[in-house]
Amino acid sequence: MTSLTGKIAIVTGAGNGIGRATALGLAAAGAKVGVSDVIVEDGLRTVQEIENAGGEAIFVEADIANEEQVKNLVSTTFATFGGLHILVNNAGIGGGGGRTHEVELADFKRVVDVNLIGTFLMSKYCLRHFLAQKSGCIINIASTYGLIGAPKAPAYCSTKGAIINYTRQMAVDYGHDGIRINAICPGYIDTGLSRRQAANPNDPVILAAVARREKAAAMQPLGRQAQPVEVANVAVFLSSDGASFMTGSIVTVDGGCVTTFNYGEASN
Repeated sequence: MTSLTGKIAIVTGAGNGIGRATALGLAAAGAKVGVSDVIVEDGLRTVQEIENAGGEAIFVEADIANEEQVKNLVSTTFATFGGLHILVNNAGIGGGGGRTHEVELADFKRVVDVNLIGTFLMSKYCLRHFLAQKSGCIINIASTYGLIGAPKAPAYCSTKGAIINYTRQMAVDYGHDGIRINAICPGYIDTGLSRRQAANPNDPVILAAVARREKAAAMQPLGRQAQPVEVANVAVFLSSDGASFMTGSIVTVDGGCVTTFNYGEASN
């Protein structure tokens, strides 16, 4: 098993989905984890799960688009555990749906603020600690939608594409400082809708969205959606010494989604 004993990590958007699975995975590998989310109940639940399994974690509520809240998240985690070694920039939102001429500026800007500015702010304040110790690791959760176009998602595709190249740019700037920066591009993951599904299991809008995702995932080479832990396992590896010569890497965890062009039908 990958060992992260003695490491301290921050995972944003850790109340659900990939963020929750990553926080649990890092803790299981021995790291102490600063769990952050805008939904307090969900973040506290992740902390409880980590503690129930024998790990150590704290919860700090933070909107990563807010600089003061980011500062507090980073400083509180550092002060509580006495260090900081890993940042997983997972928090992100959709929104701004439609074709470009249909999207409101405020909706587009909010996606930029959370997905891109939030990644910048979290990286900025964690890097100060990483530079002081000449080591550290950042993992940005991007998306296959940052590598390819997707219908009616201009804000999401734009920000995830920017995160991919921002990962490469930071890797260039900080490699000589012993800091590694990589990105993961998940494909169709069985998450995101799950919380709303649980609250509104018969909502026709939600049921339709679930059906669309399942149909799209079925057309990919592996023919299914992934579970969040399948992405988290890659994040844990990238956080470890096993990935010591990886930086600027863009790792797809997508069931083969971006490797092929499909014609709208699942292969036999």
